[in-house]
Order: sequence, then structure tokens, then C-alpha cells
Amino acid sequence: MTDDLEHRLARLMAAAQQGDGPAYQALLRDCVPVVAASARRQGVTPDRVDDVVQEVLIAVHRARATYDPARPFLPWLRAIAQRRAIDGLRRHWRQAVREVHDPVAYESHAQETAEADDVLDAQSRALALRASIAGLPPGQRQAAERLGLQGQTLEEAAAETGRSKVALKVNLHRAIKALRGKLGGPAGAGEADDV
Repeated sequence: MTDDLEHRLARLMAAAQQGDGPAYQALLRDCVPVVAASARRQGVTPDRVDDVVQEVLIAVHRARATYDPARPFLPWLRAIAQRRAIDGLRRHWRQAVREVHDPVAYESHAQETAEADDVLDAQSRALALRASIAGLPPGQRQAAERLGLQGQTLEEAAAETGRSKVALKVNLHRAIKALRGKLGGPAGAGEADDV
């Protein structure tokens, strides 16, 4: 049977070298089982055999002009398959050396995205802060909302509220102190007086 396969493949390759497209397609199709068997004999794992087969078919395509029809085809094909299988094994082992499989490290690695609990906690803190700001005296509430929450500059807040920059600074300072007291931060209760 090997002799039949040898003659068939050699005949198809000779026809393919002459430009016969269907013969070339038949040649490549018939080479697949030979190349796969050769790759498995070289120790290529089953999940990588198809990759080696593809590389060999590409190599056959590129090197088809170098085949001498007076010589046997199967040794020529198997030499290409052996080299590609070795290349594939080298690539696999280089990759295996660089990559480490460590499931414990994967499971204990801190996530870079916020967990749902963290998001809910942040939302509840923001609601508590807004509620606490709403309970401040009017001047402190106005300074905290405009300067703290809205991010306005002192100039912008002074222009819109008609208050002086100094008054806004004092009210913001008192608001921060009061909020720390309400929300459990350092520095006790705030002052209730507005400027």
C-alpha cells in the first residue's frame, strides 16, 4: 500500500508542478494523513497536530518547485513534516518555559475592577454624604454643594451666590468639620454658625 501511495503522490506532485490544479488539491488532501502520522510519531500532542499539518502544507506549497519527480515523494514529504514537527515542539517548549500555570496565584490575584459590594458601598456613602450636606445650615450647605460637589472655583461660587470668597472658605471649612462629626470622621462636631 505504501508503494501505491508513493506512486500516487509522486504522480500528483508531477502533475501539480505542470499546473494541474485538481491534481494539486488531491495531492494536498492525500498528504494530510501522512503528515499527521509523522507529527504524532515525532511526539506532537494531539491538540497541536493540525497546526503542524497546516505548516507542512504551506511548506509543500512553497517548496513544490524543489521536488525532483525522479526521486521518491514520501521521504521528501516526511523530511518536511519532521522539520515542522520539531519546530512546533520547540515553540511549544519555549512557550511552556515562559508561561506558568499557577491556579492558586490566579484565584488569589486581586481584581482590578470594583466588586458589586464595593460599588453599592460607594453609592450608599455618597447618599449618606448628600443627606448630611442637606442637613447643614444654609451657608455651609451652599459652600459644600458648590465648592465640594459641583467643583466650582471660589470665584465662580462667589459670583453666583453674592458671598465673599472668605465667607465661602469659612463656611466650607465649617461644613467639612460638621460632616466629619456626622459621618464618623476625625475632629468632632462642626460649628453651626454661618458667616
